[in-house]
Amino acid sequence: MGISIWQVLIVLLIVLLVFGSKKITSLGSDLGKALKVSKRD
Repeated sequence: MGISIWQVLIVLLIVLLVFGSKKITSLGSDLGKALKVSKRD
């Protein structure tokens, strides 16, 4: 089963609420790397 766009949006919202906007930029690059790795598998 794939991940739906709604699941991704909900996770991003939770991350925003938990970490705040200052850490999002560094987390965004890490998340992008993780997504690329998971799509390859």
